[in-house]
Amino acid sequence: MTRLIEVRGLTKVFGSGPNAFKALRGVDFDVESGDFVAVMGSSGSGKSTMMNILGCLDTPSTGSYRFLGHPVERLTQDQRALLRRRYIGFVFQGFNLLARTSALENVELPLLYRGESRAARHKGAMAALDRVGLTAWAKHTPSELSGGQQQRVAIARALVTEPQVLLADEPTGNLDSERSVEIMQLLSALNRDGGISIVMVTHEAEMAAYAHTIVRFKDGLVLAIEQREESIRVRN
Repeated sequence: MTRLIEVRGLTKVFGSGPNAFKALRGVDFDVESGDFVAVMGSSGSGKSTMMNILGCLDTPSTGSYRFLGHPVERLTQDQRALLRRRYIGFVFQGFNLLARTSALENVELPLLYRGESRAARHKGAMAALDRVGLTAWAKHTPSELSGGQQQRVAIARALVTEPQVLLADEPTGNLDSERSVEIMQLLSALNRDGGISIVMVTHEAEMAAYAHTIVRFKDGLVLAIEQREESIRVRN
């Protein structure tokens, strides 16, 4: 498989002097193209900081982050924004849908930012909604959809640009257990059948069980990397 993401010696420090906080203290791990990775850890372990860096929403203090072989830490702010728009899809716990616009219009937004024509936006958004089983709900606003349906719209919005990877931050955090299973089954199918790489933050072992790889964070370090049933100890 192609190595999609390669992180080496990554650190992130907030503040300076005696009040400096080291959120990441030398992180190493890889994401292979087509993998489904669950990132786990307690609050303050560094997993959210790591996801922000992977999504080009933040930059490391030191270390290397390569995306498809390109050194992301050397990119300008505009270049990182372009990488984010073209290659990365985001799924959030809170859905982040525009309340007064339809599901279709919400999914069209990333294509609007890319300057696509109205016809291309409509075609791409309908195809993305079809992938998540919501074409019949295209004209409905978020208030007319269940929580699970809203998250499906959010996933469609992340898919519409055909990204290389989906970064999902607690995608089932606002859902009940039944809807959570539905969303995880959808993500699993997109990974298995669509070949989409997924990196997901979760604190729930039941959700992480859908992943092929589990990366456990503690105190700003990767504590362990588990490949299916096999656990590989990385740091003690």
